[in-house]
Amino acid sequence: MKRGVKILGVIGELLMTAGVLVMLFIGWQLWWNDMIMAKEQSNAATEISQNWIDEAKQHSADDATVAPAPGPVDYGDPVVSTAPGDAQAFAVLYVPRYGADYHRTIAQGTGHNVLNSTTLGIGHYPDTQMPGEVGNFAVAAHRSAYGGGMHLINELQLGDAIYVQTSDGYYTYRFRDLEYVPPSAVGVLAPVPNLPGVAPVDRIITLTSCNPLYSTAERIIAYGVYESWQPTSAGPPEGLAPIIAAQAQG
Repeated sequence: MKRGVKILGVIGELLMTAGVLVMLFIGWQLWWNDMIMAKEQSNAATEISQNWIDEAKQHSADDATVAPAPGPVDYGDPVVSTAPGDAQAFAVLYVPRYGADYHRTIAQGTGHNVLNSTTLGIGHYPDTQMPGEVGNFAVAAHRSAYGGGMHLINELQLGDAIYVQTSDGYYTYRFRDLEYVPPSAVGVLAPVPNLPGVAPVDRIITLTSCNPLYSTAERIIAYGVYESWQPTSAGPPEGLAPIIAAQAQG
């Protein structure tokens, strides 16, 4: 009897050890795949960003009347582009708080073809406004999978810069607040967040992701307010310039 109990005990310990090893392997695989995907998404964002910059430089070279601005310039109301088709890339997101090497492509839609893509990763809610438009420019990304585009969203601090680059130029927003809501709280996507039906007067950016890490129990929402806009030909904003320069060097 004692021998049988001992054998069962050994088998139980072996099964527990095997279970731990399997869990460690799965965790390592998820982390490794996530890291590889984040790199692929970053490389894709670099390519589209640099293409826009190179095109602007070429246009400036072709136009002899263009001269560098001598100082701070008010470029007026921001250019607002037309929303593209599903899964089409139209912007690059930079959040220095996420790290100097962070940049991700924003595409239209929030389906798996965008959020789980190796070249995209951040999706624009189609019924929300575009960059620079009065209202709510709202985007979504995974927190802890498929590149983890919003892995550090909880670390944003008041006043942090959030940059959006398009073929037209650079849009600067400043982080203001975090909110935690259930997945059903679609009011955060309204032109005036949480006030459906109210006419917007401000330009807002809303970043959304799942919370907590490795869970879809709730949503974490980060809000930012529009600060400024400048065309691609004027170069990136001062706070973004070092990041753009570094990405160009690979």
